[in-house]
Amino acid sequence: MGGIFKGAGDLCARLSTSTARVPLYPGMHENREAALKRLKRLEGQVRGVTRMVEDDRYCVDILTQIAAVRAALKGVEKLLIDDHAAHCIEDALASGDREDQRAKFTELLDLLDKARG
Repeated sequence: MGGIFKGAGDLCARLSTSTARVPLYPGMHENREAALKRLKRLEGQVRGVTRMVEDDRYCVDILTQIAAVRAALKGVEKLLIDDHAAHCIEDALASGDREDQRAKFTELLDLLDKARG
């Protein structure tokens, strides 16, 4: 694999060669395209907020747009967490490696804690 994944290592899970499926790449799986689409839309929203500040727009309007950006970013975060649970954690469970299973479970709890904050 080339590009941004070259040399990235296996970020999702150490996989068992017999029962676990091998990910296409170490990052996202099914939700990758949806996340990219949302992130591109977010880029535009953030540029819009920048223009609003540059144009001295009403602060409540700017704050409303910032809230929309935050909500959209939370949507991307949910896609990532869902993907992580559906693939990385599932792969760790299928591997039978109890250490990896504990690590992925702890990692998920940490992610959920950060997402709440």
